[in-house]
Amino acid sequence: MTDADAKRRLAALALGAIGVVYGDIGTSPLYTLQTTLHHENGGPPTMESIFGVLSLIFWAQIIVVSLKYVVFIMRADNKGEGGIMALLALALRSVKGDARSRWALAIIGIFGAALFYGDGVITPAISVLSAVEGVKVAAPHLDKWVVPITAVILFLLFTLQRHGTERVGKLFGPVMVVWFVVIALLGVNMIARNPHVLLALNPYYGVKFFFTHGFQAFIALGGVVLALTGAEALYADMGHFGKRPIRLAWFSFVLPALVLNYFGQGALLLDHPEAIDNPFFKLTPEPLLYPMIGLATVATVIASQAVISGAFSMTREAMSLGYSMRMPVVHTSREMSGQIFVPWVNNFLLVMVLAAVVGFRSSDSLSAAYGIAVTGTMTITTILALIVARRMWHWSRLAVVLAGMLLLTIDLSFLGANLIKIEYGGWFPLVLGVGVFIVMTTWRRGRELVVREIKQSGLALEPFIENIAEHPPLRVPGTAVFLTANQHAVPHALLHNLKHNKVLHERNVLLTVEMLEIPTADPGERIEISELGGDFYGLELRFGFAEDPNIPFALSKCSKVGLPFDMMDTTFFLSRENIIADARRPGMALWRDKLFAFMARNALPATAFFQIPGNRLIELGAQVEI
Repeated sequence: MTDADAKRRLAALALGAIGVVYGDIGTSPLYTLQTTLHHENGGPPTMESIFGVLSLIFWAQIIVVSLKYVVFIMRADNKGEGGIMALLALALRSVKGDARSRWALAIIGIFGAALFYGDGVITPAISVLSAVEGVKVAAPHLDKWVVPITAVILFLLFTLQRHGTERVGKLFGPVMVVWFVVIALLGVNMIARNPHVLLALNPYYGVKFFFTHGFQAFIALGGVVLALTGAEALYADMGHFGKRPIRLAWFSFVLPALVLNYFGQGALLLDHPEAIDNPFFKLTPEPLLYPMIGLATVATVIASQAVISGAFSMTREAMSLGYSMRMPVVHTSREMSGQIFVPWVNNFLLVMVLAAVVGFRSSDSLSAAYGIAVTGTMTITTILALIVARRMWHWSRLAVVLAGMLLLTIDLSFLGANLIKIEYGGWFPLVLGVGVFIVMTTWRRGRELVVREIKQSGLALEPFIENIAEHPPLRVPGTAVFLTANQHAVPHALLHNLKHNKVLHERNVLLTVEMLEIPTADPGERIEISELGGDFYGLELRFGFAEDPNIPFALSKCSKVGLPFDMMDTTFFLSRENIIADARRPGMALWRDKLFAFMARNALPATAFFQIPGNRLIELGAQVEI
């Protein structure tokens, strides 16, 4: 690739990142300042509070988004993949061999991932509602149509997802470029009339705001955090576009536009404090109000894309790492494997988002529900990243402590300010996150119990092979591949085949698939073969969590390491477990056993997940009690 081609590729990816990654944080000016200042002392905001909040918003974007996420957290890429699940995998690798630390990190990471789904529900709802509510500024009598219009727009957005992130990015990128240019120009226009608003760039005003307003300033942090929405999705979508395009788009285009618009709203409020009921749209000249409402509506639809794409990526990673039941995954790009569509997750988010819109009915009410999920995930991301910095990057203790004091002080302050909102709607994403956490931990623990039962009830392999050599059964031509979780025990499918069909294939391969804590497996560790004697072989295939485990393709590569396969002469045998919940057995509570059994029945079959052709497959049932 020539330098010119590389530059064009970088520009195209940066454009796509503007459309997909920065849609969420790019539309936060619609509601952030309004929410933060609207209820101050029950009246219009003062110059002191305007300067203080603007200063807090600016420095929050510099420290949290620019330094923490764009510079620090995005360095923690797991072979190009981002998001809290990829970060969790890195952290787990850094404490390999320490079972207690791995368990604690897994619990923390899973809870952070679960909260991300809560963010994925609230973000589309509040973004689109806030834009459609601009209609109330232009035509107050249309107030009753805001919720129905929002619901229709969101339904169309989730329907569009099946066409893929790549096409969505190409469509949305130019629109978001127009959006950022327009909001920057609106801000510049008002700043030119009131340039002393730029004094709020000085952190002194943010600090002074805390000293003069006390607890009221702490509560205001719950609104300031709205200016950071999309930072976690920025990291989660890193695998879609790469670090360099995302960083380029932020520093050269997105951040300047946001700062100009926020300060333009502040300049407006200095002269017209009564405009606090909707400073964003009142910043717009009246002849341009309807076009601006239309552009804002499109932009907020795009804003939802970042968390939706992030939820798809995180779900696939969770499936591969064993924290989620298997689901169908549709690839929407031939060029980038990270661009996917997960129908089940898409439908779940759609239902929850519509429930949030109908239940809360306004962006002001939803702002109370917003913040807990995103600040909880941000805090957990910081903890995991600091562990990676210490254990994998070998930062000094002093550097980790100093970075931790700065970042965790900010994260915990935002989290504490949002915990106050629980009774006013913050319970909604919290309940949703706890529900997802229960499902993910139940699936993980259930799979561990199933593997444990299979290993305990399995017949030792070595004596079995010796017995076969002494008393050989009838052998039939071809190769039999038995999928098993235990290389030292006889697979149930093999025993059933021998017991009922009275035959054994000429060559028998015990196949174990291992998903690694890295996105893609290195060529040298992908295949491991061991000869067991009597034409029995042990075969271990390893895949990264961002890969699609294609067993037939992997077997075609085994000829290079001495175990060739003729797929037309190979039969796959698989034990399909029928999970029975038994309260008498140690493990999980009975209700969790039943939940796991339900998920196991409805999960995508392992054969489909591993892309094994149905005409080469024999499934044999096996009952497992947990």
